[in-house]
Parts: sequence; C-alpha cells; structure tokens
Amino acid sequence: MRIGIYGGTFSPVHNGHIEAAKAFMKQMWLDLLYVIPCAEPPHKRMDDSATAQQRLDMCDLAFLGIDGVVVSDMEIRRGGKSYTVETLRELSSPENRLFLLCGTDMLLTLDTWYCADEIFELCYPVYVRREKDCLLDGRIVSKIAEYNDKYGKVARRIVTEPIEISSSEIRKKIQEGEDVSNFIPISVAEYIERAGLYR
Repeated sequence: MRIGIYGGTFSPVHNGHIEAAKAFMKQMWLDLLYVIPCAEPPHKRMDDSATAQQRLDMCDLAFLGIDGVVVSDMEIRRGGKSYTVETLRELSSPENRLFLLCGTDMLLTLDTWYCADEIFELCYPVYVRREKDCLLDGRIVSKIAEYNDKYGKVARRIVTEPIEISSSEIRKKIQEGEDVSNFIPISVAEYIERAGLYR
C-alpha cells in the first residue's frame, strides 16, 4: 500500500490544503491519504481559538467525498505534542510504503525534527511549494542533495499551482470581518460561522 501522510494544525483547513492533497494523491499514486490534524504542534505556537475537535470537524467537511482520503484523529487521541515520528511508527508496516507531505518550510528544517534519522528511515519525504519565491530554489536544491547524501532519500516535489494563502491570514481576515469564501470550502465557512470561530 502506498500511503500518504498529511499533517498540520488545519485551523482552518483551506483550499490550498485540499489542492495539495489531491495533487499528492495523484502524483505519488497513493492508495490512501491520511489527513491528520495535530494535537499540539511542536514547532510553533498553537492558535487556540478552535478546539482540536473543531479542527477535526472542519477537515471532515473539507475532504468529504474525496476518494482515498481518511481524516484521522490519531494525533489528537494521542494528545500532547504531535511528533511526526510517532505517527509514522503507528502507520509503519512491511506492507506499507509511507510518503510524508511537507511544505517548503518543513522541508528545509526536516533534519532538525525529533528523531529525524528515524523519520527518513520510515518514509519518503515529498514537498509542495506554497509560494512563488524563486529565491528559495537554491536552498531547496541544496537541502535535497544534503538529505540524499545523509539519509539516502530523495525528497520529491509535487507540482501544483501555489495557492498563496495561509490559515493565519484567513483567521485574520475572519477577525476583521472580511469575506473568505474564495479561500475555504463553503461547508467549512458555514461551520466557522455557526461556531463563531476566529472572531
């Protein structure tokens, strides 16, 4: 089984996440894609205006009807800081080949993560560009070569049109009363409105 892993805070999940997930599935020929909202991110401060359950609910709505996607609460159930290596261990088996989707920022720092050696041992890193900044090209090429030399794994790129919007920008727009219907699925927008999130 070719299994993809796509983790994040997803607060809120947006169209960029969805397009990246679809491209990941198609270009890596995945049999299954786990979308996994984290309990607590180890690398950044968590915006706490949406609960873990609400973030999970929004992912359920956003990915509803997309074949092969499983929204999982495994990291939320585990609680505490969500370390990628623990998720990889849980999903690892001789029958599974695991692919980990990263954004550019994650790709450039993957070797600093908790148990980085084991992460590279358990999965194949895959990255998607979420920005059009060509100044990062050299750093990305250099880092991929470094990972290949050190871990024997080549990070592969998912090619998709970058949607230059972040969850933090969407939260800010909602707080300021701006329309975000172009950036998130209608079902997620309605959920946010009903729950009064990010106000």
